Amino acid sequence: MAEGSRLILLVDTSVWIDYFRGRPVSHVAALEQALHAGDDVCVCGLILTEVLQGISSDVDYRKTATYFKSLVFLPMSYPTFGRAAEIYRALRRNGVTVRRPIDCLIAATAIEHDVLLLHDDRDFDPIEKHAGLRVLHAAREPRRR
Repeated sequence: MAEGSRLILLVDTSVWIDYFRGRPVSHVAALEQALHAGDDVCVCGLILTEVLQGISSDVDYRKTATYFKSLVFLPMSYPTFGRAAEIYRALRRNGVTVRRPIDCLIAATAIEHDVLLLHDDRDFDPIEKHAGLRVLHAAREPRRR
């Protein structure tokens, strides 16, 4: 990416969980760098739901929900769901079974909106390899989901 250009980055639940837990890992550092640089950090409905449903404290829930309202929200259209099915089927043809088909929906959203995905979830690796998902690579940590 050219110097001075901004990233548009869909951030997966796997990164947000570590970010809110304050874990000092590379994908969190990449998110913090994007936030500091004023890049367009995005969420979609599935990521919003996954993050919020995991919060037990009402205070933290409200604070996080308010924070997420300040981010770019990427809508999921009817074609997004068809593309997710196509991704899943293409992976199956290549001998890969995705553990969580919801990841195909998140990937389809990133592809549809032509944005990079920041994640720490190994299910996205074959989607990147076989389906054209563009990923912002942070240094790999030993623990992978």
